[in-house]
Amino acid sequence: MQNLLDPAILFFIFGVLAGAVKSNLEIPPAISRFLSLYLLMALGLKGGFALSHSGLTADVGVGLGAAVSLAICIPLLGYWMLKRYIGGFDAAAVAATYGSVSAVTFVTAVQYLENMHIPYGGHMAAAMALMESPAIIMAVVFANSLRLKANGAHALVAGGKPSMSVGKVLHESFTDGAQLLLLGAMVVGLITGESGKAAMQPFSGDLFKGMLSFFLLDMGLMAARNLPQVKGKSPLLIAYAVLGPVVHAGLALSLSYALQLNPGDGALLMVLAASASYIAVPAVLRYALPEANPSLYFGMSLGVTFPLNILFGIPAYVSLAQAVLS
Repeated sequence: MQNLLDPAILFFIFGVLAGAVKSNLEIPPAISRFLSLYLLMALGLKGGFALSHSGLTADVGVGLGAAVSLAICIPLLGYWMLKRYIGGFDAAAVAATYGSVSAVTFVTAVQYLENMHIPYGGHMAAAMALMESPAIIMAVVFANSLRLKANGAHALVAGGKPSMSVGKVLHESFTDGAQLLLLGAMVVGLITGESGKAAMQPFSGDLFKGMLSFFLLDMGLMAARNLPQVKGKSPLLIAYAVLGPVVHAGLALSLSYALQLNPGDGALLMVLAASASYIAVPAVLRYALPEANPSLYFGMSLGVTFPLNILFGIPAYVSLAQAVLS
């Protein structure tokens, strides 16, 4: 309940209500893009400052390794299950969407931990960056395999549209502007340390909560307007959008317990595992998997999973992490 009284979460709820009543309230795309880049830059700086203080320890390596392991296991598990009930291309697209991560969900979780005064490692921002690409790469591999089976060993074209190579996906993943900004800001924070933190406090600290509130207002509007895309979809897919993240968070909690992560890092790992991409992955999938239905994976991630994680998932995962990992 305390999470629902947070100003940023209340602005998200307000955005959902405004979108539901079909208000003409909207955030211009250019401003929304700026807010997204600001949050990533501020998050990277915070992570870099924290890393500068703690140093690159074995715990950092363990946390990053756990993140990469989940980024590989979750889309594999999702594809294996979903292809039994829906077409292969749609299964690959949904598995990639849920195998990747939501930066806004992660940023909101970081703010929640700070509000609760729960410490966490700055390297978890790097973990978020590492978890974005594996699912996309696997989706392309799955799709190319399906095309080979359908069209023969020399046909990698479906419906007259060229497939996207793994190499191209790797290039786009590692040169994506948002990813580079996050990692670059982290490097800046790592190099400048305490002096940089003091200098950037008005930017990366004082403004952060207000900017997050503004961005979550926009996300609430988007979530409400994309929810109709889910209507008429298979109940099994709706169940996956609701329960899949819970299962993924459970995997992250088990891994965190086995690796003896602290509650803050374990909670963020759970949030990352439970989140689903609605920006980076859908943008790539439109070109990499043109055979998949965008309204399916985009509507599920933004219309169902994102609001549930923001409103209920984050406090639940943090509470579980504290109970199990303390």
